[in-house]
Amino acid sequence: MVQLAARRANLPPLLPLPPCMDLKSWLLADLQVPSAKDAEHEPESQSAWWRVMCLTGVDYFSTLGYQPGIAFLAAGMLSPLATLILVLVTLFAALPVYKRVCQQSPYGQGSIAMLQKIFPAWGGKLFVLVLLGFATTDFVITMTLSAADGAAHFIGNPVTPHWMDHQIIVTLLILAVLCAIFLKGFKEAIGIATVLVAAYLALNSVVVLVAIQQIFRHPDLMSRWHDHVLQLHESRWKMLGVGILLFPKLALGLSGFETGVAVMPLIKAANTEERIRNARRLLVTAAVIMSVFLMATSIVTTVLIPAKQFAPGGDANGRAMAWLAHQYLGPTLGSAYDISTILILGFAGASAMAGLLNLIPRYLPRFGMAPEWARASRPLVLVFMGIATLVTLLFKADVDAQGGAYATGVLVLITSASVAVLLSVWPNKLLRAAFIVTTGIFIYTTVVNMFERPEGLKIASIFILAILVTSLYSRAVRSVELRITEVSLDDTAAAILDEDDDQLIRLVARGPEAGDEEGKLAYSDRKVRYYHNLSEEECLIFFEVNRGDASDFTETITVSGRRVGRHSILSTDSPVVANSIAAMLLFLSERTGKVPHVYFRWTEASPLANLARFFFSGEGDAAPLTQEVLRRAVPNPDKRPVVHVS
Repeated sequence: MVQLAARRANLPPLLPLPPCMDLKSWLLADLQVPSAKDAEHEPESQSAWWRVMCLTGVDYFSTLGYQPGIAFLAAGMLSPLATLILVLVTLFAALPVYKRVCQQSPYGQGSIAMLQKIFPAWGGKLFVLVLLGFATTDFVITMTLSAADGAAHFIGNPVTPHWMDHQIIVTLLILAVLCAIFLKGFKEAIGIATVLVAAYLALNSVVVLVAIQQIFRHPDLMSRWHDHVLQLHESRWKMLGVGILLFPKLALGLSGFETGVAVMPLIKAANTEERIRNARRLLVTAAVIMSVFLMATSIVTTVLIPAKQFAPGGDANGRAMAWLAHQYLGPTLGSAYDISTILILGFAGASAMAGLLNLIPRYLPRFGMAPEWARASRPLVLVFMGIATLVTLLFKADVDAQGGAYATGVLVLITSASVAVLLSVWPNKLLRAAFIVTTGIFIYTTVVNMFERPEGLKIASIFILAILVTSLYSRAVRSVELRITEVSLDDTAAAILDEDDDQLIRLVARGPEAGDEEGKLAYSDRKVRYYHNLSEEECLIFFEVNRGDASDFTETITVSGRRVGRHSILSTDSPVVANSIAAMLLFLSERTGKVPHVYFRWTEASPLANLARFFFSGEGDAAPLTQEVLRRAVPNPDKRPVVHVS
């Protein structure tokens, strides 16, 4: 096997910037050439599943910082009932779905990769691009919402100076710190996440227990809440119906599942089966912990905090649990809770950024739908931070206003996972019925959320449009790049090439549809020799490409050989014809040390039609396209393989 493109060194992201290195070199320091095996890459550093759960938890558990307040604004006094429905959906709908996703994507590809396999070729690619738009919405809003809530906790702390009471400025400062961390790079993410999650859950446990103690000391608070709710809604059945209708507004409490699957490669395991089991333990444990805290925090905040404090400008807006911590634990422990919340929210933003840096390079460069620099982390960090800044200014760093957009991204990803799992279990009637119900629940929740809070769909549509436009433009620009990075020969192909005495290889391009009839091969052989004045002593080898999925971009090809009478044929399977022929010629140039030749016939079609066929189906007038690929790959004309056309 021979490398065609020199792979850039896999540089670590923490390289210091030498004085002689310019800005471009620093930004692209960790640029890597993507491989087809990237999806199954095993990271060097792996940890126990419960520690990896903490990495997921900085995103999932940190929602406790703002979820109770958003839930009250959405459901009012019915917040505990709506939260109970959310918990039931978490445990009996989302959790079964993602346990199945773990099984079918053990390397962290998630539901997007599952759907890509179900819908192949261009349809699958476009579907992935749409889902990437929603995923980008999810991760970007995670950053901006977490930073905004961190700013709310900072400003709401009694010891914070009055001159720092600027929500937008503090939010942007938190985002700037996040950007600086990622530009420099940081290690030991799992270790930091473990400490933050342990401290945060411990403090939440203390606040919840103290709040429950207050409710037991004043039982009239609970009875007053119960009577008030019954008075508003007349009956428990009506309360249940209203709770079901209000539940979609609380759906951002489902945010941890897609992240839980994405971190699967970090889980230490002896084999794939053990990794799947440990990932399921991670998801179950995280879901149970979160469900307990969701119910407990919803009850204590609804019963103990006056309704006016939840309103915009109120002391509990965006920081309901912090309000209870200051109220019942005093300023010292209350400030400790604020600090813990700010840190875990900041790290939640870091988790979201890491998700984006993992997600975008995994798909777009492999599809040929991103510029080369999109494989480097630092330029992407700057792009995403610019988007996050714009979103922060657009929403004025308002936690409540961003809840709908966040829920939209989360729900679309969960719904897509439900659809993927449903299609995968379709032959099993019992599982099919169960997941039809699950999928219906999430479709309902997603549609209701989009209808009631359309800002999420609007933002996602902007991201989707931007991804589609830039991806298709990049695909058009990069369509004549040398996609094939490696070529290997089977024994027969190697023997055929070795039979050429002078090793000046001459290939004759032909379509595989021409068949192996010896008479047709002899006719093509005579035509090539006649048009190009080649003697009978010259060795001609036919080369054909069996075209595969033209929507794929990077590929490794294996060339097989066969003989039909006195004629020799080399063939390969590849998404694109011209790029494969160019790759084969460069391979032959390296193998023999001589400049190879290839012979084409002009096609009977217009240049524009050929260009469209090449872009969408991987075929067309191969001669000029092969020449263009070679021209870009080999700047020196004297060393470039020669293309002949007749």
